[in-house]
Amino acid sequence: MDSNNVLTGEGKSNPVTQEWSLHIPEYAERQELHEELNAVVYQLLAPPFELSHLVLLSERSWVEQERQLIAELCTRYGINPPNAHDNDFSANCGEFLLRWERHTEYSTYTIYRMAPFGVPFERAPITYVPQDWLARLPGELLVGTHIALEDRSRPMRSLHELSQLFSYGAVIGSKVAGGAASVWSDHQIHQDNFGRILIHDDNLRSRQVGRLVQRLLEIETYRMLAMLPVPITRQIIPQLARADQRLAELTAGHVAMTCIEDEQRLLDELTRLAAETERLSALTSHRFNASRAYYDIVKLRITELREERIEGLQMLQEFMIQRLSSAMGTCELVHTKLETLSTRLGRASALLRTRVDLSMEAQIRDLLKSMDNRARVQLRLQETVEGLSVVVLSYYLLGIIGYGLKALKAAEYDINVELLTGIAIPFVVLIVFLLVRGARKIIDKLHAEK
Repeated sequence: MDSNNVLTGEGKSNPVTQEWSLHIPEYAERQELHEELNAVVYQLLAPPFELSHLVLLSERSWVEQERQLIAELCTRYGINPPNAHDNDFSANCGEFLLRWERHTEYSTYTIYRMAPFGVPFERAPITYVPQDWLARLPGELLVGTHIALEDRSRPMRSLHELSQLFSYGAVIGSKVAGGAASVWSDHQIHQDNFGRILIHDDNLRSRQVGRLVQRLLEIETYRMLAMLPVPITRQIIPQLARADQRLAELTAGHVAMTCIEDEQRLLDELTRLAAETERLSALTSHRFNASRAYYDIVKLRITELREERIEGLQMLQEFMIQRLSSAMGTCELVHTKLETLSTRLGRASALLRTRVDLSMEAQIRDLLKSMDNRARVQLRLQETVEGLSVVVLSYYLLGIIGYGLKALKAAEYDINVELLTGIAIPFVVLIVFLLVRGARKIIDKLHAEK
């Protein structure tokens, strides 16, 4: 029997079309994770075209406002608006194509104009978007980039032409995608508040165009996101220097301390310094970690460009890594300094707490010793008092006995009061002593049981 028939059963073909279900519970987020992994993050583009790219830093809570603005634009151009939970959306508005994407801490708006152009960047695609609508976009502008991709039919531009397009004159560029395209930029912000990137199609395939553009946009975006902690880093460097100096002074002050009050005052200062350091660490830790992740993405995207040198020009990788690596090194140094300072403060505080604890234990030991001496004195005094109490009680008891004997003598009994009183003295004293001693034992026993 043919093996294919064995698999399909009775010679029937195409078993895939038969309805069948695997009776295993599905993970709740399986479809969402699958869609995330297979999401198309680049447009299918064909040169020539131009685009304008905006990256706006905005709170995650503003996403509903962004969706409403996108829906308003769709209504204006007679397009179906995005769904209530969409985080990315594309709309063809006739003169331009808009793509909106919502990310964790920022949103991107990319405006494409799929039409031939004479001079790159002469009229950017963003000028075709209603300006009143643009003015209402929530967030703060972090990245603004114009990209122009020229068709391969146009001759390659000379360095003189390029220097006129990039007004600052510092043109950098390289061959990318294995030599399939040439890319030039100056990584400067021009008078229109946008950067510029020019691409010349040498031999790009249709799907390479979208991937190349997406990588360049991500490099522009993530390099700026990676730089976000730089201003705050510059602010806290003097604070860290002062904290480090203060810690050195406090540590040196350990030797000069003579009493526990000095130790406690020094411990309070160390605690305040540690709290300030932890505040700085909490303020910057998330930003430093995010910056490190963005920097790694930039390096990965630059590697994916597969650059080749254009004679006489600095490559994108050289320009980017040179400037970014210095800033990232400073951020990493400050982050390490914060961690080191926090560790040193913890160690110094622990040592001082140990010293304070030892001082307090010594004080407690001296206090207990003083209390022990006082207890011994009280015991001796108590024993003396007990001896006196026996004498006093015996005296009063003998007085009572004397009165009794005198009463008997007055009743005409022939007794010698003085003699009998003298004979009773040792018996009375002994009885009183035994009673006092017994009472003391009972009290001690009750105290021990408690």
